[in-house]
Amino acid sequence: MQALTVLNQKIIACRLCPRLVQYREQVARTKRRAYLDSEYWGLPVPGFGDPKARLLLIGLAPGAHGANRTGRMFTGDSSGDFLYRAMYETGFASQPTSVSRDDGLRLHDAYIGAAVRCAPPANKPELDEIRNCRPYLEQELALLGNVRVVMALGRLAFDVYLSILRASGKVARRTGFTFAHGAEYRIAADQPLLMSSYHPSQQNTFTGKLTPAMLRSVLRKAQLRIEQAASNSTGRDSTDRA
Repeated sequence: MQALTVLNQKIIACRLCPRLVQYREQVARTKRRAYLDSEYWGLPVPGFGDPKARLLLIGLAPGAHGANRTGRMFTGDSSGDFLYRAMYETGFASQPTSVSRDDGLRLHDAYIGAAVRCAPPANKPELDEIRNCRPYLEQELALLGNVRVVMALGRLAFDVYLSILRASGKVARRTGFTFAHGAEYRIAADQPLLMSSYHPSQQNTFTGKLTPAMLRSVLRKAQLRIEQAASNSTGRDSTDRA
């Protein structure tokens, strides 16, 4: 989709947050010892996936030596290894590994965005940086017209997505939503179902807070909800034609 390509180029060129610009470029210059021979991306990371996706996954931000190095969401670090294996095992990805932008990986019926597009120090973006980046996610949501399920990977992504819904008047500002692994919320008939999962960070996966089975489970639940939405839509269409 041309509009997504234009949006991604706009994201890549962004320099709105001086702290993040300084950090991502510093990391790209100094590098990690294991990647001294790598040419780091060192720019904001655009979305990635199927433009016709019915599942949108929202991450936190690029990893300093993962997506900030490779230039593709959840690529080149243990978080990506964990996520893409689960997506492969549930049919959303063409292969279980993701090591570079040109490794042949394709996503099926899924697209990956993020709350923040630049690697933040200590993986902790500041509030003004989140606000600066939010319009990119808003534009992705507008352009990905087939999305039926939004899956927030982590509390920050969950809160950012809800802030978009509240700002647009789609949910009341005082309406309560609780982040939990496997939770799901029906916003409105014309809005995607909101689901949440623990983020596949090392902190969560190494401690067992998020296991491969847990992640596969929420992805399979997302598949089921997508199929149910498609079935309901077909049923309504048949009724309308009767």
